[in-house]
Amino acid sequence: MSTDAGREALVRPFQRTTKRYYGLLALVLLAIGVFAAGYTQQLRHGLIVTGLGDWGSGGGVPWGLYIGAFIWWVGIAHGGIILSAAVRLIGLDTYQPVARIAELLTIAALSVAGLYIIVHVGRPDRIVTSIIPAWPTRVHWSPLVWDVTVITLYFVLTATYLSLTIRYDVHRLRDRMPDVFDPLYDLMLIGYTEKEDEIVERMVWWVALAIIILAPLLLHGGVIPWLFALLPSMAGWAGGVQGPSFLMIALTSAISGVIIAAAIFRRVYGWQELIGDEVFRGLAKWLGFFGLLFLWLQLQQVITGIFAAPVSLTHATEAKLAKPLYQALIAMVVAAEAYIFASALKPKLFTIPRLVGASLLVLAATLTEKVLFVVEGLQHAHFSLYDGVAGTYVPSLIELSSLLGTTAIVVLYFMIFAKTIPVVELHAVEDDHDADEEVSA
Repeated sequence: MSTDAGREALVRPFQRTTKRYYGLLALVLLAIGVFAAGYTQQLRHGLIVTGLGDWGSGGGVPWGLYIGAFIWWVGIAHGGIILSAAVRLIGLDTYQPVARIAELLTIAALSVAGLYIIVHVGRPDRIVTSIIPAWPTRVHWSPLVWDVTVITLYFVLTATYLSLTIRYDVHRLRDRMPDVFDPLYDLMLIGYTEKEDEIVERMVWWVALAIIILAPLLLHGGVIPWLFALLPSMAGWAGGVQGPSFLMIALTSAISGVIIAAAIFRRVYGWQELIGDEVFRGLAKWLGFFGLLFLWLQLQQVITGIFAAPVSLTHATEAKLAKPLYQALIAMVVAAEAYIFASALKPKLFTIPRLVGASLLVLAATLTEKVLFVVEGLQHAHFSLYDGVAGTYVPSLIELSSLLGTTAIVVLYFMIFAKTIPVVELHAVEDDHDADEEVSA
């Protein structure tokens, strides 16, 4: 694809807005409205409407889909920015067309993960009274403040990373972008000169390096599994395997999300040349690799939980294995893995819609695993305050509406960004053109 054709493809989303776009926008706003209505009920009546405040003699659990979905969204965000940073840092040029999609997914996922913190604490004012006063003197002993701290750090890193790379594209495509957003573009380009491009490249490289270094230490590589391990009374939450397990779930979820988003943009805007088949084949291989590690780490947890483990951990592991939901999530990942490896052996089996289907299976499986991880730990604690009471948990409609609403918010993010900034970096087009010229020479 020539540079001119690539630029035309990049600005295609700005040139026309179809009825399908408005139809999807209406559905997204309706889903957000359902979430808002459910949250309004929670604000009026308290967390009792979710059943999450019922632990102990009532036989319930205090954490459920809210915390499971929070972990899931943070994982998607974490894995997304790792993918984008790896493209920049170690030269994975094949994936450059989806690097910005990964960055946008990170921003969107971190936003809804932060929203889940507000939703789960019950009353929004608790953020002001409990978290803000704890900065910075008490951050070392508050799990909630740690969560907010690392999410804020990653949000700032990702926003900086994205804003630095956008300036280059906006400056060169300004005459083809919507005039209605000129004030926004003026703000983005304050102080910009072409002399800064080389400096920005170095800055972005260093930000990418910081992201990669911090990856195993923060969020899904460290802080979140550490925070669960701080509650060793809950069987199944502690253990050195949780950090790698959380990280693999993050990477598989993020790659699945990028595959789905990239496939949608490719189909809607005719970006077959811009986001080629080789990008999806490469992402499929990475999804297969990390998915295999996810299954292996699940096996490690199961083996250590049933072989000569403490009685409570053995009981929790056996209960997890007996749950149809756990069996289903493992089956979904196995099915996705089977397709990916079969298509690698027999390329004729590979199609992008099938890969999207496998990615959806993986996303459903990782979300289910995180919810079960949270709930099973609470239901099978090392201690027993209420003998004879069996803990039960079924997500309420209020909680399910939050999952619907946050997913809609992420979709809305992409719909808005697609109409304001290039979703694929201009560098991806220019680099492809330069590579074509080298081959011709």
